[in-house]
Formats: sequence, C-alpha cells, structure tokens
Amino acid sequence: MNNPTQATHSASTQAPVYSTGSVLTQVSSVLAVIVLLILVCAWLARRLGFAPKRVSGQQALNVSASVQVGQRERVVIVDTADARLVLGVTAQQITHLHTLPPAAPEEQAPAAPQDFRQLLQNLVKRPGKPQ
Repeated sequence: MNNPTQATHSASTQAPVYSTGSVLTQVSSVLAVIVLLILVCAWLARRLGFAPKRVSGQQALNVSASVQVGQRERVVIVDTADARLVLGVTAQQITHLHTLPPAAPEEQAPAAPQDFRQLLQNLVKRPGKPQ
C-alpha cells in the first residue's frame, strides 16, 4: 500500500523552507534602499530649489522687481528696511549697482483689484469699436 514513489513525491510537493535570516536580510536591504531613495529625493529637492529657503535674521528682504538681461544675468531691486538696492546678479557674483531711497508706504501696498464688472467690460471692449 505504501509505495516508495508516493512518499518521495509527497515530500517534494511540500513548501520549501526559508531561513529567517535570509528573509530578514531581504527586508532590511529593501528598507535601506527606500530610506536612501527618500534622502536622495530630499537632497535633489533642496538642490533644485523646490524646498523653501530659510531666512536667517530678523530683517526681511523683499525682491520687488527683477529683469533678465541675458541667459543667466539679471538686474534685481531688493527692498530692505532702510534702502532699496539695485543689484546685478550673475551665476558667479552679485554686484551692487545703485542704492535707492526706501519706497513710500503707498508704493509698497498692492493696487486694489478691480471688481468683476469692470474687468468684464475691459475684456469685452475692442479697439476701434464704439461703445
């Protein structure tokens, strides 16, 4: 009744035995790769400028205007508490071009937005069309 081929066949169909050391090694290596990937993504985000810049000190600087004059050159107006600085910015350096007096308070305040009716009328108006 007990055939030797059946006994070897049933033993070979059992699930293979894994050692806990190899499973633990695989899980920890995958976890290490995920943590490393998160660190690399954070470094890239900071390097490419996606992360917010930290401002040190109490005095705030505000870039009020910026004009690109070349592929990597800009002229920037920076507002500080006591002056407005006109700076030339390149990839290698920042050059002070001029100092302006501080902006008046009404100059710094944003203009009041138009109401929707005025905006719609301005959009509907066409040059050369009488109203």
